[in-house]
Amino acid sequence: MISLTQSPSTLLLKTVSYTLLALIAFAANSVLCRYALEHNAIDASSFTSLRLASGALVLIFMISLHRQAHSERSKGSWLAGLMLFTYACSFSFAYNLLGAAMGALILFGVVQISMIGFSSLSGNRLHFIEWFGVVIAFIGFIYLVLPGLSAPPFLGVILMMLSGFAWAVYSLKGQQSSQALMDTAYNFLRTLPFVAVLTLLTFETAHFSFEGILLAIASGGITSALGYILWYRALRDLSSTQAAVVQLLVPVITALGGIFFLSEILSTRLIIASILILGGILCVILGRYYFLTLRLRA
Repeated sequence: MISLTQSPSTLLLKTVSYTLLALIAFAANSVLCRYALEHNAIDASSFTSLRLASGALVLIFMISLHRQAHSERSKGSWLAGLMLFTYACSFSFAYNLLGAAMGALILFGVVQISMIGFSSLSGNRLHFIEWFGVVIAFIGFIYLVLPGLSAPPFLGVILMMLSGFAWAVYSLKGQQSSQALMDTAYNFLRTLPFVAVLTLLTFETAHFSFEGILLAIASGGITSALGYILWYRALRDLSSTQAAVVQLLVPVITALGGIFFLSEILSTRLIIASILILGGILCVILGRYYFLTLRLRA
């Protein structure tokens, strides 16, 4: 007889596997996009359009394999669709100017700081250790963009910050979802009208090769669509603190991918900024966790 319950070790192994695969998928998005644009295999607009369209197709296919019995289905929202498009579009254009590791650091740094900010505005006051972490992370960002030979292009930084902010809003909307696959699929579908407008506006400057098309489809259909599904599955067994902390591994994985696949070199500025930004965010996350733990024990 097959047991209907899973052993703790089996559950842990599955959670770790889902989490690691999802984080690798997130990092792969940066590497795939940067590789395609750096080698001029496709333009940023076409990459964005193909990524979102292929992601929508894969997710609709996934829905067809998991039809739900009840008639009422969650179908995302137009705000979430707009934020998803804003994230993907800004992400692609930013990678015209930024290296994979630099872009991932800015993206996930802004995502975490934005979500911390939204939490604070909703009434969750920051305490000393959390404020200390925010200040350290902010100093890291200032140091990262200070003028100098190794400073990233300012426009690239702004675009990636916009992408991170949009992803934070999208993530907050996703926390309200009771049917992650359905909401994600319909949010991808809602990006298609924006994709059509983007395509019309950039049609004359578009260029793509077979390699570029494959890279964009891989980013949309595999590392985005399937990566998001794996991440939502992992979130079932991760606390919010664990989920926030493990996401800080994405810039590290991306940096390794940039070294191996893009021949990128880690500058001293990027290493120092990474320590400050990721360390500061880690202080905020762990500070909030221990504060809540102590308050519950009191």
